[in-house]
Amino acid sequence: MAILEKNKEYIEAVGRRKTAIARVRIYPKNKSGFVVNEKDMTVYFPTKELQLIVEEPFAKALPEKFKVSVLVYGGGVHAQAEAVRHGIARALILFDTELRKTLKKFHMLKRDPRMKERKKFGLRKARKAKQWSKR
Repeated sequence: MAILEKNKEYIEAVGRRKTAIARVRIYPKNKSGFVVNEKDMTVYFPTKELQLIVEEPFAKALPEKFKVSVLVYGGGVHAQAEAVRHGIARALILFDTELRKTLKKFHMLKRDPRMKERKKFGLRKARKAKQWSKR
């Protein structure tokens, strides 16, 4: 995860959201292209909303074209899209540290830590208890 070493032609970063984890690689020297889990981005994220979430760091910070390769797993499709966005933002900072201020302004560098609360013993769900009866 260092800034462009001589033997590396890509920058790698990890993005997370809830239980979704995305390993993002951006290739600055190549032309544009976006692959998620060996599928085209428009196939993996079919809705326009999810595609805009994924491309947001490029739209806000750096309009240059990059080749992006992503491995993502866990969580739902929306959480995966936000994890990819987080990973791309982190990778762009490794590419150019001047972008940190811009990306931070749009809240793309903070990991969203909210997760589902675990079920507790004696309860039906995390906090839902059985109905109490007086008699």
